[in-house]
Amino acid sequence: MAEKTSFLVSREELTELVEELEAIRGRHTELVSVLVPAGANINVVADQLESEKSTARNIKSRTTQKNVIEALERATRQLKSFGQSLPKNGVAIYSGNVSPVEGQEDMRIWCIEPPEELSMRLYRCDQVFIIDALKEMLEAKEVYGLFVIERKEATIGLLEGRKIKVLQHLESGVPGKVRAGGQSAARFSRITENMAKDFYRDCAEALKKHFFNLKNLKGILIGGPMPTKDDFLKEGLLVTALKEKVIGMIDIGYADEHGLELLVEEGQDLLKEQEITKERKLMENFFNMLGKEREKVAYGADPVIHALSLGSVDTIFLSKKLDKGTIKEFERLAEQTSAKVEHVSVETSEGEQFYNLSGIGAILRFRIN
Repeated sequence: MAEKTSFLVSREELTELVEELEAIRGRHTELVSVLVPAGANINVVADQLESEKSTARNIKSRTTQKNVIEALERATRQLKSFGQSLPKNGVAIYSGNVSPVEGQEDMRIWCIEPPEELSMRLYRCDQVFIIDALKEMLEAKEVYGLFVIERKEATIGLLEGRKIKVLQHLESGVPGKVRAGGQSAARFSRITENMAKDFYRDCAEALKKHFFNLKNLKGILIGGPMPTKDDFLKEGLLVTALKEKVIGMIDIGYADEHGLELLVEEGQDLLKEQEITKERKLMENFFNMLGKEREKVAYGADPVIHALSLGSVDTIFLSKKLDKGTIKEFERLAEQTSAKVEHVSVETSEGEQFYNLSGIGAILRFRIN
């Protein structure tokens, strides 16, 4: 393909690109992958690619050496075409000889701005293109709020897929314990408790700011030492809509960025159960409608395709056990009529039953003949 300036790709286009790149196997280590986040210094990355050309000249095979150097030169030219300003999501560049036949040449280059922000810089020359960061963008992402708190500090974060993003760190100013006795100790205790309550109030406001209008928020995990996190929730400062989103309270000893990591690690079972519960509810609703309102449900490839062609599908259900080509085609058809798509695993009895029913089903917006 001709070299050109990077363009922003949709999730659907990225899916196609990932499948294309994943199928490519180089005859030798001559496939170049370059990921550059928006904030990176283009000159520094370009200099690195230039230095890699010098290293490539040590490759014994003349053909491989030539292909690697040409792949690097194309990637460097593409990178420099942006001047000093990369697209807001960064760029992903893939360059190399993709011919599966020894001795033949088919030099190709892909340069895209992904649909989400790249968070890492990468250079690799291998027999395959490195597409892990792009594949992660395509994963169905459950967004969870994270909050860790102890009396001196708290941290708010967000779990997007497998990535933890720190949103805000708060410090309380609440002093530690003192050994004074009598009235001084009682007065100090009251002051400390008032400061703690003020801190809880600040935290509740911060959580509201970050999470209240977050449409994709699936739930909130709260972590910290046993008294503090429980006291925070008992204060009743958290708005009801967010309190109802709390799916678990986990005992951990940190309230910083490391605490967020521990919270996710310790909360894996809760997060998995949350997804399984959601899936079971979706399937229960589907099977209930299948029994009570049969005319509002379609299942099997042909009936669902017919319903999609009439624009009557509200939600389409696709088993994750279906082949990728089938899933992709139904996702494309659903997008044309703005139908919602839900992917169903076979980790539950309901999901297994759905797969045995064909693995393709839909709830309709209106009855069809």
